Amino acid sequence: MHSIESFGTHDGPGIRMIIFLQGCKLKCLYCHNPDAIETSGGKLYHIEELVEMALKMKPYFGKKGGVTVSGGEPLLQSKELVPFFKRLKEEGIHTNIDTNGRVLNHFTKELIDTYADLVMLDIKHMTEEGYEALTGKRNNETAFNFAKHREASGKKMWLRYVLIPELTNKPELLHAMGAHFKDYKTIEKIEIQPYHKLGIHKWEALGWDYQLKDARENTEDELDAAVEILKNYFKEVKIN
Repeated sequence: MHSIESFGTHDGPGIRMIIFLQGCKLKCLYCHNPDAIETSGGKLYHIEELVEMALKMKPYFGKKGGVTVSGGEPLLQSKELVPFFKRLKEEGIHTNIDTNGRVLNHFTKELIDTYADLVMLDIKHMTEEGYEALTGKRNNETAFNFAKHREASGKKMWLRYVLIPELTNKPELLHAMGAHFKDYKTIEKIEIQPYHKLGIHKWEALGWDYQLKDARENTEDELDAAVEILKNYFKEVKIN
């Protein structure tokens, strides 16, 4: 476990308890939680401890809120998340996974097919070259395979996309993403994550080189233009 945030409002519907797990196989250039990348470290919690925390917050969740598990990459711990989400469902609490979609093993399938009310899938890039440049890993297709599996389950999914000027904010990439997902029935919305540099100090504290120092933040016109393109393909487009 990396950290827990109470009363989150940007990681799924309603007011949420957000659990950030330790460990991720990617090293995205813009990562704002680089201290969650290493798989070692973090704090151990018993499932019932976390369920108790969620139950204390339940009155604030209302009809839409609940628990979101993020990271790092939460699905590296799919096996442990199955009994946790099962308990949350027994208590009538909405469950959500925020993932990069690189893990699709037996435990992941059980988790997302049976116990995850919502999956938020981060689309890093639409090309293999761009994906590797951004994440440090190959095999962009894993996220698309994950999305295909979720679509087949018929259960709700949101997409998330970080809009980096000159890197991911290109009309041809936005159109490619729209074309790829336009026939998906389970996608309720796509959330555009404007690029920011809020994690730079964490990179520096780790002694790592932040390679996007020269990247600028999005202009309002750029954000509006991205929304206009994506509106052609998705039911709802939101800027976070």
